[in-house]
Parts: sequence; C-alpha cells; structure tokens
Amino acid sequence: MNKKYIVRLADEERGVCQEVVKKLKGTSQKVRRAQILLKVDADGPAWTDAEIAEAFQCRVQTIENLRKRVVNESFELALEGKKRQDPPTPPKLDGVGEAKLISMRLGKPPAGYGRWTLQLLADELVALEIVDSICPETVRQALKKTG
Repeated sequence: MNKKYIVRLADEERGVCQEVVKKLKGTSQKVRRAQILLKVDADGPAWTDAEIAEAFQCRVQTIENLRKRVVNESFELALEGKKRQDPPTPPKLDGVGEAKLISMRLGKPPAGYGRWTLQLLADELVALEIVDSICPETVRQALKKTG
C-alpha cells in the first residue's frame, strides 16, 4: 500500500521516543504515540499500519492521523498531542459567582437550618439568579478549589 505521509525520524527524535517508552515518561497516550512513531519510522522496523494497529489496539486511521501530524505539523505536536483551547462546556461559576458562593457559605444559613448543605447553597445560587442551574457537585468542587 502506498503511504501518503512517510515518517523519517531524526536520531534525536528517535531517542526522545525511546526515552519516553523506556521510562514510561508522560501520559499513557504519549507513551503509545511514542511506540507508534518508532514503528512507523521509515528507517525503523517497517511495520505495516495494520500490524501497528493490531499491536497497540487502535485503528489504522489513528496511525494515519499520527503520520499526517508528524509530516504536516511537527514531531513535538504529534508526540504531545494537541491541547484543547477551551473546555467542552464553559464553567458555571466565574470568579464573581465563586466569590458570592464563598461569602454565602461563610454567612448564616437560612432560618431553620443549622448549617449550609451543598444542596442549600446550589438552590440559593439559583434563587439569587447568579446561575440558571447548578448541581451540588459543582458547588462542592468550587468550594474545594478555593480551600
């Protein structure tokens, strides 16, 4: 099969990949990408994409994408992976919302309650129209983050 993107790793790049694999340095994805890069190297063991996909339990498309990224973008980007610019969903509480949550938490709980619960705080944030809706877990995480 004719490859559109031929990967030839420089000695330094090959050394980086071997180091990552040998010391399991970085995330599991980074280690797997390093292993794949060593196998797709034109000056390396010359495995087919199908053999690599089977060895590393991934799709052939994954290997083709990795080849393409090395050739079109850079070795570093192929090894590290792209960092996401924005989270998939924006955070419910911004700095102002968190400040209001903390001041509420430090204040007196509503009449009839001995202390603030996460559900009470969540309900109060919605009642004060700080957020449209929020779950107690998000409140817990915000409080934990601020200490």
